[in-house]
Amino acid sequence: MKDTFEVLIADRNPHVREFLKRELKAEGYRIRLAENGSEVLKAVYQHETLDLLILDPDLPDAEESRLLKKIQNRIPCLPVVIHTFLSDYTSETFRAAALVEKKGNSVELLKQVVSDILKKRTAENISPLLPEADDAAKRIW
Repeated sequence: MKDTFEVLIADRNPHVREFLKRELKAEGYRIRLAENGSEVLKAVYQHETLDLLILDPDLPDAEESRLLKKIQNRIPCLPVVIHTFLSDYTSETFRAAALVEKKGNSVELLKQVVSDILKKRTAENISPLLPEADDAAKRIW
């Protein structure tokens, strides 16, 4: 079982990034930060230890559907939690991702969702980078 999970937080607002970093670090996660789509892709392509991505789809220099497709092509099993103000976000692109709306004290819900996803993956022994996880992953090895 993995001792520490690595979470990438991608949000255009530096205050939100730092707040989530502080809150999730207190839960024992290692945190990486990204402020735009380019930084997300850089992290995804250069750091193969990512266990989960918290993504605000309203990032500068990123078209949300293309960004998510690139992420999924690189690490097909990487869980993505969409963290956004849009309560009725209906984009087909994000159907498979978890959604936590930014409102009130949503950080508690976000922490619970992150914990639940990572516990489930640990129990099922799923690694986002296992080449045998699916055919798309095999292409990157």
